[in-house]
Amino acid sequence: MTRTGLLGGSFNPAHRGHRRISMACVRAAALDELWWLVSPGNPLKADRPDMAPLAARLASARRMARGTPIRPTAIEAELGTVYTADTLRRLTRRYPRRQFLWIMGADNLAEFHRWRDWRRIARTVVIAVVARPGYDGDARAAPAMGWLRRYVRPRGRASDWTTWSLPAIMFLAFRPDRTSSTRLRAARPHWHRPPAPAIVRP
Repeated sequence: MTRTGLLGGSFNPAHRGHRRISMACVRAAALDELWWLVSPGNPLKADRPDMAPLAARLASARRMARGTPIRPTAIEAELGTVYTADTLRRLTRRYPRRQFLWIMGADNLAEFHRWRDWRRIARTVVIAVVARPGYDGDARAAPAMGWLRRYVRPRGRASDWTTWSLPAIMFLAFRPDRTSSTRLRAARPHWHRPPAPAIVRP
């Protein structure tokens, strides 16, 4: 079985924070690969005018992942899935020789109860929650944790996740990285567009 992490997101654009957290997860959970699921869209968020095209976001992810076991993919667009539960169901059927670990930030856990079929997600894959400054308290007090709390596994055994019965959830904490896609877009709103050609004056 290939130990494969899954990290979903818009990657608008991908940045060093994505890479650092992903590599920390690779080491902590002894992953063979980690897939970045570059999302066609988030059903919990309205269409955003600042969302770059999927092809541009996938290209930025591939550039950022060079030289690592991170594999950016737009497989959700290929599968035609919108919700994580459906994506995981299709992936586990398509890749029976892979064991998947779902990775998400503490901010996602805080609203996990709003995800479609979130209990089915927890029954399909082990979940790893990565600490994020400012969100950890809300994550621990999240409505979904009322059900998930009994399934928490020790972070000291993170590399043993393939042996755990489901549901199972673990909390990981790494040195925080303040890099933010929002800040990058604020500094360069049209980051995905090629630079305008220089005007050469006679």
